[in-house]
Amino acid sequence: MSNINNDYLDRITLGDCREYIPALVDGSIDLFLSDIPYGISLDDWDVLHSNTNSALLGQSPAQVGKSAFKRRGKPINGWSQADRNIGKEYQEWCQEWAELVLPKMKNGASLFVFGARRTIHRVVNAFENSGFLLKDTLAWKKAAAHHRAQRLSIVFERRGLVDETENWSGWRLGNLAPAYEPIAWFIKPYKIGGTIEDNVLEHSVGAINLGDCQVDGANPTNVLSFWFRDGETRVHEAQKPLGLIEFLIKLTTKEGQVVLDPFMGSGTTAVAAKSLNRHFIGFEVMPEFYEMAQQRLDFGWGAGYSQKESLPFQPMLFEKSDDEYGR
Repeated sequence: MSNINNDYLDRITLGDCREYIPALVDGSIDLFLSDIPYGISLDDWDVLHSNTNSALLGQSPAQVGKSAFKRRGKPINGWSQADRNIGKEYQEWCQEWAELVLPKMKNGASLFVFGARRTIHRVVNAFENSGFLLKDTLAWKKAAAHHRAQRLSIVFERRGLVDETENWSGWRLGNLAPAYEPIAWFIKPYKIGGTIEDNVLEHSVGAINLGDCQVDGANPTNVLSFWFRDGETRVHEAQKPLGLIEFLIKLTTKEGQVVLDPFMGSGTTAVAAKSLNRHFIGFEVMPEFYEMAQQRLDFGWGAGYSQKESLPFQPMLFEKSDDEYGR
């Protein structure tokens, strides 16, 4: 391992990944795996556009005291014409750091990028513009999907519209229950004219380990059904199941290889890599998340963790229905 990478190897660094990725050694990363911000204004760290509104991330009277949908986001139609640029700004933000990642990956290496259903196409555009190739789009099927769809008849009834209340009975305002989240699977291009077999021989990446990733005795599909294990500690409202992250690491890397996660969040990638005898490099810009991830890594917080009063950080236990977005 290069001394440059050793400065960041097997540790989570507090700071903006855009400042640190250029210091990594070119061609040294075997896998990129990150649950990046989705650009949907879930919280302050997810507001990745320049136009805001005093109502953004506030609460309506109906949201006070609610555990899910507790902050106001921007409606799809927006509050102003400037809101129509949010997607474009998110794509530009993704491309800014994706271009930094490209030279650090080994040829043929995989990149798994979690995203939102409404913004994953922006991630794909950004990564393709940066030089990566889209291999597939996986679906993480969740065990529970919190659903909110307001009855249109009730809205009209409150307005005193008798005929409209009857005519629109059974209709709702909202989406279908969000049962899955997309995961974009990219690869860094390998030598033109070469084969993936040659690339595996040269760089030790590019194949998939189906032997260790069987699901109920069969080869896995691109629909991944994982949920939080009994006793698995949840410290972040957008946390992913440890088993899901372990699966993706085992699928594409061997022991001793290096996994990069520039948006560590709750630290699940680091915990999974450590448990599977892989190296990891991680960055997290939010101090409170950095502390969560660091303590979770130091104390081995994962499946089956039993909380101890002596630990400085107290884990949060979320109801399954709260995991609308996952991180």
